[in-house]
Parts: sequence; structure tokens; C-alpha cells
Amino acid sequence: MTLLYSFLTLNILAFIIIAYDKRLAIVQKKRISEETLLTFAAVGGTIGSALAMYIFRHKISKKYYLFKFYRIVFIQILIGIAVFYFYEKIFV
Repeated sequence: MTLLYSFLTLNILAFIIIAYDKRLAIVQKKRISEETLLTFAAVGGTIGSALAMYIFRHKISKKYYLFKFYRIVFIQILIGIAVFYFYEKIFV
């Protein structure tokens, strides 16, 4: 259950950070780095980041950012498949 709460918290935080960065962009203030935004996605905030990106239309026209983001998503999917496939062989 702790893992679920951690996952939800991380995704909510990633959503808020993307939304806040969009607000900073609108008012032309110092922005949150792309590295920070992608780090939140990489450690498990992918769903929250993706939702915020498309709801607030933030970073969706930046091809290089999207390339990095979707590479993170692809790697997470591969890790998920590997864990699902090898879990039974290793732990059962």
C-alpha cells in the first residue's frame, strides 16, 4: 500500500511541477529546468507529467523534450515487461 501512495504522491507532484512551470512561462519568470521535469517523469511521475503536459499544453511542441520524455516512457515499459515476465521465474 505504501508503494501505491508513493506512486500517487509522485505523480501528483509531477503534475503540479509541470503546471507551475507553465505558469512561470506565462509570467516570464525563471523556469524549472527540463532536467528536473524529466527526472520526475523518470522516477515514476510519468502519468502525472503526461497529463499536465497535455492539459496545460506545455512542452508539447518541443520535439527534443518529447523525444526524451517518450524515451523514458519506453524504458519504463520495457522494465515493466521484464519485471512481469521474470518475476515468476525468479521469485516463485
